[in-house]
Amino acid sequence: MPHPNETKRVTKTSLYSWVLFRNLHLQLLVVGVIVITVVMRVLPLEMQKRIINEAIGLRDLNALYLYCGLYIGAVTLAGILKFIINLLQVYIGERTLRTVRERLYEHLLSLPIQFYRRTSPGNVISYIITEFIPVATFIGQAVAVPAVNILTFFAMAGYMIYLNPTIGLISISIYPIELFVLPRLQKRFRRANRRRMKHTQKLSGLVGEAVSGVHEVHSNASIPLESRRFKSVLDELYKATVLQNGLKFAIKFVNNFFMSLGPFILFLIGGYYAIQGRFDVGAIVAFLSAYEKLYDPWKELMEFWQVYQDSSVRYKQIMRAFDQSPEFLQAVEGRSPYALDNDLEVKDLTFVVGGNIKLLDRISLKVKGGEHVALVGFSGSGKSTLALCVAQLYKYTGGSVLIGGREVSELTKQDMSYNLGMVAQHPFIFDGTVKENLLYSCKSLTMQGGSCTSRGDEPDLDTLIKVTQQVGLYTDVLAFALRARLEPGAHIQLRDDIVEVRRDFQEGEEGMYADVAESIEFFDMEHYSRYMTVAENIAFGSAVDEKYDQEHLHLHPRFLEFLESHGLMAHLTVLGETLARVVTDELGPEPEPQMFENSPIPEELYGEYQKVANRLDSGNPLSEEETALVHKLALAFIPGIHRQVDLDRGFANRVVNSRQDFMKMVEEEFPGAFAFFIGDHYIDSINIKDNILFGRVRSDDPDAEDEINHRIMQALIMQGALEPVIEIGLEFEVGSMGDRLSGGQRQKIALARTFLKNPPILILDEATAALDNKSQARVQNIITSNLKGRSTVLAVIHRLDMLPHYDKVVVLKAGKIVEQGGYEELIERKGALYTLVRGTQD
Repeated sequence: MPHPNETKRVTKTSLYSWVLFRNLHLQLLVVGVIVITVVMRVLPLEMQKRIINEAIGLRDLNALYLYCGLYIGAVTLAGILKFIINLLQVYIGERTLRTVRERLYEHLLSLPIQFYRRTSPGNVISYIITEFIPVATFIGQAVAVPAVNILTFFAMAGYMIYLNPTIGLISISIYPIELFVLPRLQKRFRRANRRRMKHTQKLSGLVGEAVSGVHEVHSNASIPLESRRFKSVLDELYKATVLQNGLKFAIKFVNNFFMSLGPFILFLIGGYYAIQGRFDVGAIVAFLSAYEKLYDPWKELMEFWQVYQDSSVRYKQIMRAFDQSPEFLQAVEGRSPYALDNDLEVKDLTFVVGGNIKLLDRISLKVKGGEHVALVGFSGSGKSTLALCVAQLYKYTGGSVLIGGREVSELTKQDMSYNLGMVAQHPFIFDGTVKENLLYSCKSLTMQGGSCTSRGDEPDLDTLIKVTQQVGLYTDVLAFALRARLEPGAHIQLRDDIVEVRRDFQEGEEGMYADVAESIEFFDMEHYSRYMTVAENIAFGSAVDEKYDQEHLHLHPRFLEFLESHGLMAHLTVLGETLARVVTDELGPEPEPQMFENSPIPEELYGEYQKVANRLDSGNPLSEEETALVHKLALAFIPGIHRQVDLDRGFANRVVNSRQDFMKMVEEEFPGAFAFFIGDHYIDSINIKDNILFGRVRSDDPDAEDEINHRIMQALIMQGALEPVIEIGLEFEVGSMGDRLSGGQRQKIALARTFLKNPPILILDEATAALDNKSQARVQNIITSNLKGRSTVLAVIHRLDMLPHYDKVVVLKAGKIVEQGGYEELIERKGALYTLVRGTQD
């Protein structure tokens, strides 16, 4: 029988119900360990008494050794058991927190799309990650802390009564008074703290508002008004802070006062009894130790109460924020997912949002299986809303949507996944590789028992290559691969193949790639390369050790010494200073990000180089750090790209003449620090493309890059090495939300992953909006050629020249269908579509 926590909606589950959820055996273990721990805490007290009275008092060495051994053994065992209890608390808390987070995360993902329109991602992240931390602490402590402290309290109290009933009962009677006073002070303290936080937030908002609206303040000369508002809130904050701190100190005073009352009673009454011979010295010492330990449980219980209060408030706040039912069931139960016919029917569909606004108003539409239908209309006409209702992303408020005769609102998400795929206008790309994003839909379908292939497994490499070619992503994947570096020792065969391809390109005007040879500046030991940095030209190689890379080389003392000894330092300094001045003058005080495209100064260091330029203009000497920045700038200079300054020919010749000496120095003093551009082997420190070309592409011709990539692809095919290279490109990390991809690349990935899924029904919501005309035409050709008559397509179209490819065109206006039919038929009618097309042409 399932536990109630597993069947009840997670947001309806109480905090305390998680304490024993799958943890009963662990909590019983904790209680057992606690009982032994409490015994081990009392035993040392008895040993203290016996050590003083029996061992020391009677001068019995054997008793001294025995009682001391029992004392230290009990103390050590109690410490070990306390360590075990703490570990069990953390284990129980974190184990349960993992379950709560998993359940809540699944619940969150099942909530309606509209929920996320009004809930910020930051709040969701904060609730699931940060706010739950105290909850885990409470769940772990919920049994252990009360049990250990209550048992310890009664054990110590019992022992004190055992030593002397009168003193013990009087000492314990203090606690009810403390229990009455302290909670009331703490309640007032929490209230004062909330008031202080409220005024602090109000003051922060006031300052932020005034700073943001400073133009309005100045234009109304309202500084006195704002100052008065600020002073009013500041006074309230002052009072609240003083009150809060006063209560905090009062709580400390009460705690310390009651803590001191026990020893006072012991010394007064216990001393009286001792003088009369009714209370021995060992008992007094043991009693005092017991009383000190009696306070610890009380203190820990008060702290636990604070943890409970904090956790309870946070837990209720989190669950209240997400306490909403999913609009649709997630998975089928008691049956297999439906494999539906791909005909589609919409009957009197209505979608109403807040304020009784009808985004869709009684729409009716029939789409036969395999038919392609285009939805068009001006912005706000309801075409995307219709597509989202059909895709079950919105729950329509009236009417009906039928897929294969089944009502969409009654189908599970699993049913929809089996029968429908969708590409949005702004598709989401997940952090990970290109391949992982391409297979995302297929992996999800496979996890639900379906499959994207007839074999029942994931699409293979050939299928991935085919689909990426269809959507125009193939050249992007190849570019990703060509920019990648091979890990040392990996891809042994590919390395050899790349070197073979390199030989073909090295044939230059005589070889098969003569048509692109002019666009490549090959590595040449005897000539200065205009498309390499100054640092690469000096080394005639690439750094292997990061201490010698472009970011650090300018700081290396031996390298600077080499520059000086070969007459390069003076010109390098002049070059860096000239670049700093010219570039900062050219870009101005606040350049736009796109202005740094061909700049030797990176955007993040621009402010530093502005300071350098200003210092140079003033005639003041540069600091050591500023001089280092000048050298760094000069070493990163690429004459073929950075056209702001001409390269001095004399300097270039000296660089070429110094190469042999630099190589010799590195081999003798820093072996392995650089990979030199010499020899007939693969170079790990440069990317695949540079290894193939054994040079750099000249950037003068904007089309050269594409043509060279095309020729590289041909060469790899002839060498039989294209597939391994494409596999490397598919492993390209796209970054968080695909931030390393362009908008077009994101859309291509979204199209490719849906084509890989090959759904019976395909919803396209302006799915090619970010693509160029050539790519859009290619994708539309794939849809028309491969899917017509096989897959039903419902497409929201933004480019009206694509409409002739569709069997039916549906024109919407203000949430209603104003006309539908074949493209030619509607144009001949000269109705809404005709007006729409003519309007775009005008």
